[in-house]
Amino acid sequence: MRQKVKDELAEPGGPVVTPRSVAALLLVVAGIAWVLYYYFGVRADPTDFEAEPGSPAWMADLVRWNYVIGFGLLFLGLAISAHPSTPMGRGRGVVTGMLGCFLIGLVWICVYYIFANDKLDQIPVFNDLLQSNLFVGIAFMGVGFIFATRWE
Repeated sequence: MRQKVKDELAEPGGPVVTPRSVAALLLVVAGIAWVLYYYFGVRADPTDFEAEPGSPAWMADLVRWNYVIGFGLLFLGLAISAHPSTPMGRGRGVVTGMLGCFLIGLVWICVYYIFANDKLDQIPVFNDLLQSNLFVGIAFMGVGFIFATRWE
């Protein structure tokens, strides 16, 4: 009788599309869209003193809280995707998510420090966040640690 040999390098099975993976994807896309819409559509240009903020007015009234909402949705979506029921939460997806978040956080902080003295005002989103760029970079690394807890 022939024994089945388990392939140690084979990707663990599971469905690709689950309600959790769809929710995670929607949260990530919503977070990115929120930040981009606020920055390019609603935010008043800080270099023009006569510039009026765009609409909707409630979003313009939130000012910098829009970044907290947008990045919060993004990080929540990434954290939800670290569950074993999603492709990012099992197998090689965990390592990809972990290293990806660590590297994005590191690059975010490095870009901030490299351009902080003279050219930061030319980089979209970075110019509004100023010192808060450190929180964004560290939050990416924190999500990387969430993925690290799933690594086997």
